[in-house]
Amino acid sequence: MAEARNVTRRPAHRNSALKVYFGTPGNTVVTLVCVAILAFAAKAAISWLLINAVFSGTPEDCKAGAGACWPYLAAKLRYMLFGIYPFDEQWRPFMATILFVVAMAISGIPRLWGRPLVVAWAALLPVLFLLMSGGTLGLAHVPTSQWGGLPLSFMLTFVGLICALPLGILLALARLSNLPAIRVLAITFIELVRGVPLISVLFMASVMLPLFMPDGMTFDKLLRAQVAIILFAAAYIAEIVRAGLQALPRGQTEAAQALGLHFWQYTYLITVPQALKTVIPPLVSLFIGFFQDTTLVVIVGLLDFLNTVRTAMRDPNWQGIAVLEGYLFAAVVYFVFSAIMGAYSRYLEKRFRVGHD
Repeated sequence: MAEARNVTRRPAHRNSALKVYFGTPGNTVVTLVCVAILAFAAKAAISWLLINAVFSGTPEDCKAGAGACWPYLAAKLRYMLFGIYPFDEQWRPFMATILFVVAMAISGIPRLWGRPLVVAWAALLPVLFLLMSGGTLGLAHVPTSQWGGLPLSFMLTFVGLICALPLGILLALARLSNLPAIRVLAITFIELVRGVPLISVLFMASVMLPLFMPDGMTFDKLLRAQVAIILFAAAYIAEIVRAGLQALPRGQTEAAQALGLHFWQYTYLITVPQALKTVIPPLVSLFIGFFQDTTLVVIVGLLDFLNTVRTAMRDPNWQGIAVLEGYLFAAVVYFVFSAIMGAYSRYLEKRFRVGHD
């Protein structure tokens, strides 16, 4: 009987789906126009990407072609990925990126969350820095001024946000504190940072900070950019976490206090975990935005992934020949990693049943 009911329901469901697109003359016209536009765009894209594309040859061959110039990507791929990092040593940022991505994938498994994972990251980060910087164990020293490309974008984004998350949680708790001095300091910092664009914070870290340092003392510009991103992201994370904390029923804290738990106990065990679970979507949106905003570090003289792509286009041999190809490659890379983070966000929402409690 159940199978018979399913059989009888399918045509009705199919008819209702068709009715959405062709139920009225207006819907029919809109559907047909959209299909025609998509078909035209798909035909033009396939023609440019594959049919008329140049897959091997020289810049002169690309000039004569009417499609995409894929030899450009083959010639400039390593530069776009690793920037001005010494060519013979580019296996080091490659290995560091692989280790970092694998570690992030493992860290995304909820059942592995805990103190051992924190210890593993504390041990991994110095290894990654040693692999990139060198200067020991037979590795040639590479200054941070020569770091660039995709590894730099990953480091600035994920290391910055990992460090900004606990700071943002503390700022959110401070803003909700009953102590006026702590609350005023937290509000001042959050509103001041959120009231200016990221590029101004990076400019201050790069240009203004050295003016306040004693003579002869300076900080690495990569460190300055990383600290600026951490402080800027912490202010936005604080507001997101504060919204999650305020959305919790007061009965949660009252019950914890009735059980004899002090502030830090019920904050660590009850309120913050629930608040973080509630604000997973906006947190992931913030992470994606910061991953794309790392392009602003060019203001401090660092070449992230998008800026290495732009620099590669200025090669006199390829200048004016392959522009769209470079931006298309960058767009695909940003889209892939942003889509992965978005998919992981939906996975966490489903696992923790966000919005279904």
